[in-house]
Amino acid sequence: MNPKLSDRVNQMATSATLAMAAKARELREQGKDIIGLSLGEPDFTVPNFVKDSAIQAIKDDYHSYTPVDGYGDLKQAIITKFKRDNGLDYSPSQIVVSTGAKQSLANLAQVLLNPGDEVLLPAPYWVSYSDISKVAGGVPVEIPTSIESDFKVTPEALEAAITPKTKMMIYSSPCNPSGSVYSKEELRALANVLVKHPSIIVVSDEIYEHINFTGPHVSMAAFEDMYDRTITVNGVSKAFSMTGWRIGYIGAPEYIARACNKMQGQVTSGANCIAQRATISALETSPSAIQYMIDAFKERRKLILGLLKEIPGFKTNEPEGAFYVFPDISYYFGKTLKGKTIENSSDFALFLLEEANVATVTGQAFGDPNCIRISYAASEEDIKEAISRISQAVS
Repeated sequence: MNPKLSDRVNQMATSATLAMAAKARELREQGKDIIGLSLGEPDFTVPNFVKDSAIQAIKDDYHSYTPVDGYGDLKQAIITKFKRDNGLDYSPSQIVVSTGAKQSLANLAQVLLNPGDEVLLPAPYWVSYSDISKVAGGVPVEIPTSIESDFKVTPEALEAAITPKTKMMIYSSPCNPSGSVYSKEELRALANVLVKHPSIIVVSDEIYEHINFTGPHVSMAAFEDMYDRTITVNGVSKAFSMTGWRIGYIGAPEYIARACNKMQGQVTSGANCIAQRATISALETSPSAIQYMIDAFKERRKLILGLLKEIPGFKTNEPEGAFYVFPDISYYFGKTLKGKTIENSSDFALFLLEEANVATVTGQAFGDPNCIRISYAASEEDIKEAISRISQAVS
């Protein structure tokens, strides 16, 4: 901690996923053959129709500042997408386009949380939820789950975690890191708890919406009694493999959208003009156009689960979406592997990086210290080689 820096940044954790990716790059620069299974980044190229739209936008001279909350025709495309895919009705004044879904989440924390407000985080949760909440003065409250329950929070556990200070709940479905998907019945059961506490605002992170192997996606805002209290967060990074294009968006109650627009106007202003034009094409296209990616992820899931089951001490469930597995590796705690004692999942992830040359992410960063996150957004060849290396390292 540097006393010249603010308490805010001194107390902020570094993103575990980005830190592991940086460490992997460092080792590659030293000549090591590292297989990266740490980042949530699809290995597919951006669809040609999206690239063509970006090229056309450049030719059409899109180069000026954009409206803070997004181009009007992009907002219309988002409204159409919400209606088509989620059964949600939003007006343009309820939509805000941001520089990635991460900025959307940060905006929401800044405009909704006051110091001491509690934020419920069903664990495991995406690494940045906690620190995004803390930076805004919020107090993260973890709600533990287990691999036996497919890492899904129960209504009883949710009710028990609520206090007079609870202001917000953030969850993702499909979930990063567990791949769990809440069914309509499961979400309705959680909503039945939340309707009893009308001051709680729900942030539903649906960035992995289309990477779903179970059936139709369900949005919390689709329940009439939750619509006015739910913010739906989405983007194009995962489903369209547009991670570097940095476009996210929200559908929210109008007063929240206006507040996010105000906040964003003082921080980054509008999102990239070329990426916004390309996103219109992405969202106006039927989800069937990216089904080939979903099918490939499903095959990779089958592959990696089969390989992991052959390794003693790896306890897995079957994730229903996204492109991660989240095995419980607590079997190795207290054991010594190649002269290194494993005390926790951070030790185990570092061991795999140094001894197997495979980058994963510790589950501690996601609120579950018994697990590690492994991304299968990689080629089948890399997956096979990585799991083979892991198997040899722990044997």
